[in-house]
Amino acid sequence: MKRIYFGTDGVRGPYGGPVINEAFAERLGAAAGRFASRISHGGDGVHRVLIGRDTRSSGESLMDAVAAGLASVGVDAVSLGVLPTPAVAAAVVRERAVLGVMITASHNPAADNGIKFFAASGMKLTDAQEAEIESLLPETKPVALQRRSLLGAEGLATYLEKVRRLLPARALSGWKVVLDTANGATCTTSPVVLRELGAQVELIGGSPDGENINDGVGSEHPEKLAARVRETGAKLGIAHDGDGDRCILCDERGEVLDGDEILAILATHALAKGALAAKTLVVTVQSNLGVDAAIRAAGGRVVRTAVGDRYVLEGMLLERATLGGESSGHVICSEISPTGDGLVAALKVIEVMLVTGKPLSELRGAMAKFPQGTLNLKVREKRELAKLPHLPFAIEMLEKELGQEGRVLVRYSGTEAKIRLLVEGPTAEVVRVGLSKLEAMVRADLEVL
Repeated sequence: MKRIYFGTDGVRGPYGGPVINEAFAERLGAAAGRFASRISHGGDGVHRVLIGRDTRSSGESLMDAVAAGLASVGVDAVSLGVLPTPAVAAAVVRERAVLGVMITASHNPAADNGIKFFAASGMKLTDAQEAEIESLLPETKPVALQRRSLLGAEGLATYLEKVRRLLPARALSGWKVVLDTANGATCTTSPVVLRELGAQVELIGGSPDGENINDGVGSEHPEKLAARVRETGAKLGIAHDGDGDRCILCDERGEVLDGDEILAILATHALAKGALAAKTLVVTVQSNLGVDAAIRAAGGRVVRTAVGDRYVLEGMLLERATLGGESSGHVICSEISPTGDGLVAALKVIEVMLVTGKPLSELRGAMAKFPQGTLNLKVREKRELAKLPHLPFAIEMLEKELGQEGRVLVRYSGTEAKIRLLVEGPTAEVVRVGLSKLEAMVRADLEVL
């Protein structure tokens, strides 16, 4: 069944638009409640759904609306308050809830918001499960015959305790760390853990006001992070996105590391110890070919999936792997968390630094990136790519030119009205020319805004 509202990571869009508004959120809550009743098989969590949110000003009213929809079909909604997405996933498992809900638009600007769901396992719902929820959407706003208040809950304490145990007590004594929490959900988690581990934390993006989430800060904007690391002489920099499931790092020289480089460090270190499950790293089609080369040279293999961290986790389960992620900074260590966790990813890299005694600038040498170019173009309409008159032929010809020395990826964003272009090749000039050819064909075939 084709999904209408759900994209690669839940339902997302401009707040107050045709989808992300209180009326639709209430309908979606009712549908999710009906879905929860279908999949429940008894137990304490049958009629309980946990809801968290990031720091957007629209988050509280959307959370209330989802809760009202759940209540209309007899399901209790428990508020976890403001906390990172991975903390919601962990709470669902710990509290044996039937579902978890996170109100967030992740790395998007404050004007956007979204709703994503977690199963009782803490994993994101599958495409089929999301389609089933859509099939249960009421035509109109549900009548709350049994409206219940949004219950309160402590959502952070257990999560913080679990994460801080990943490193020995005071392991970061003497370390200076620059941390960018994107004015988002990690403002009250990552600084706390790093300071309790002994680090001196220089904080960026730590003053959320409901409107400044991801505004020139966070994993999408690491420039301030890099500059501050150089200014302060910090050992490393860490940046999250608005809901805390991403991690981008910065070495002591002020050079930024993306998710591919983080994954390469963790995977090659694990392979050297004989500790990488199934000797396999799972990444998406977006990841740089340098990842494959690095893991192959270290004695492992790479499996690729569609873009989206839930597809990565599905691939990990299929391959019996425990490490996977995306170049965007989603890193999944499934033995610790069933979803991407930016703080966990940072601490696992720090663990490698501590064990090896090497700075991050040296560790990043585990992977040599292929030259890569990307371009995102906003389009009026997402027309089927295969049926466009010029772009498919341009892609085919460019792939023939590159052969085994590069690759081409063209896809629509799952959460925005954008087409994403990626070219990798043997030289930066080959990449630039290839990307320019693709852009010209996109503009010939689609209305670019």
